[in-house]
Amino acid sequence: MKGSFSKYDNQIIISSNGELCQTNEELLETEAFKKVLSMYLDFLRGKNSPLLEIIPKHISSKEEQNKKILKLLQELTIKKKKTVIKNNPELEGFFADTYNLNQFVEELYNFWRNFERFFILFSESKTGQNYHKQPYRSFHTTIEQLNHLVRGSYRDICENITSNHPQVYRQVPAGFEVGIIASKSKTKFSKEYLKLNNIHRIRQVLIEPPLILNPTMNKRSGSFKEIHENPMNKMNLNNKEWLCFPAKVGELIIHVFFHYRFISLGISLANLFDLVDETEIEKKPDAIYLFGVDEESLKKYGEPQTVFYDDKKNDLLMGFVSRRDEYNYFGYTKKMILTLHNIACMKKGRLPVHGAMVKIELKSGIKKNIIIIGDSGAGKSESLEAFRTLSQEHLRNMTIIFDDMGSLSIENDKLKAYGTETGAFVRLDDLHPGFVYGNLDRSIIMSPDKINARAVIPITTLKEIIEGHEVNLILYANNYEFVEDKQFIHYFHNWEEAFNVFKEGKRMAKGTTSEIGLTKSYFANPFGPHQFKKIHEDIAEKYFKFFFEKNIRVGEIRTMLGIKGYESKGPEQAAKALFKSISE
Repeated sequence: MKGSFSKYDNQIIISSNGELCQTNEELLETEAFKKVLSMYLDFLRGKNSPLLEIIPKHISSKEEQNKKILKLLQELTIKKKKTVIKNNPELEGFFADTYNLNQFVEELYNFWRNFERFFILFSESKTGQNYHKQPYRSFHTTIEQLNHLVRGSYRDICENITSNHPQVYRQVPAGFEVGIIASKSKTKFSKEYLKLNNIHRIRQVLIEPPLILNPTMNKRSGSFKEIHENPMNKMNLNNKEWLCFPAKVGELIIHVFFHYRFISLGISLANLFDLVDETEIEKKPDAIYLFGVDEESLKKYGEPQTVFYDDKKNDLLMGFVSRRDEYNYFGYTKKMILTLHNIACMKKGRLPVHGAMVKIELKSGIKKNIIIIGDSGAGKSESLEAFRTLSQEHLRNMTIIFDDMGSLSIENDKLKAYGTETGAFVRLDDLHPGFVYGNLDRSIIMSPDKINARAVIPITTLKEIIEGHEVNLILYANNYEFVEDKQFIHYFHNWEEAFNVFKEGKRMAKGTTSEIGLTKSYFANPFGPHQFKKIHEDIAEKYFKFFFEKNIRVGEIRTMLGIKGYESKGPEQAAKALFKSISE
């Protein structure tokens, strides 16, 4: 199997142009296997593992040990213990303790599977085959084949050592957890961006869920700031270390370029956004995001190294985040994309909203399209979860339009709402356990052993988020005030009163960012409106006046999410109060 092998922390990335291993013997002859075996032996040496006792005493040098063990494993893929010893007398000493030798192989298998493993198949092979035009067949003959070879090699070696067959077989993704088909770009970029054409675009993704990832960080801090020059010309982008996820973000096309160092975060976008389809893949994007650039190229712009630039000449929004460990968190991937989306919306006169929208139909037949606005941890997703939990008792139907970010538009004297993501990036602690376990088969789970553990889960469709839905009710998520039963829902009497509450953006921080305690953020939206306050405020004032002119109800939903002991009970009680208010 010819291709490249890359390792970044706990991630292994192997790529190929289509020349794949066909047999177990070929697999163990690859440079990738030799590198993994060498890493494994260095790992055992680092902790002076008793598994190293399989090595005969007379083989003392590291190089000779690696060479002999490689030959031993290669022989054992096709021959039983007696035949291996007969044909290779110098290997007999490795079989002095067959139990320990078998454990050595078991731990090698576990060592490999403890990595986050990615396989990239470049679509244009030497034979001229375009894999992205027949993705299922391509994945079946690559990822499945490689998984089978790794699993088969492990089983054959163990059986040839012990002469025993296992009684229980576990069909784990032994080779790779993620498969990617990528092709060369045909997008027509202006000369400032031509270097991006050398970076392959992702065309299809295969994920073996549940995919469990452990990025370096588990929360986001700081904000995205505008810069007034384009740093693209100063960036050296090695196309062998980058991929592009061309995302459909609502109605926009945003090309997200990410360095291999952040491949787990880049691939997780597949559970959050649709890939741009064949009809739009060659279109000029509305925005470009480079996630994982060399920090030296952003040094002059100060801290944090999370910046964006409005290229008015080329009508293109640009986002840049450096490759430092502190940015190895999915929030930096998602939120920069949404910042670029929100800026583009404001340019069109739309009002971006940091919130969630749901269409509900009560059992009584009453239908309402509701938007709940609030910053991270205010209770948007938690309120949707409460709606879902209570749906059997109160609702006839429920459709999520967006979970985190959307935009409002005035069209033909009506208020329409549009979404951005087809998935959700949600805190595990804020979901009902039954919902989490029920969706393991399609989830990407991040940092499950840490505070702010998250899951990326598909929740809606592109059709729903770009259709445009009329809005009946807009609520601000107040998570910090303790209230009694009838005070969960409060409606504003005029646009100024509502405007001031939304503008102040109060919330009790929940540990989803570096903030603590009672905080404020401009219109609960630090992703675009905060950076362009004058433009946003003019748009917001126009929309809030329109809400009250058209008798669209505007109020607060007091979720109590930020009050200890009410993390689940608060949103549930607020949801019940909302259903009751709608029915009256």
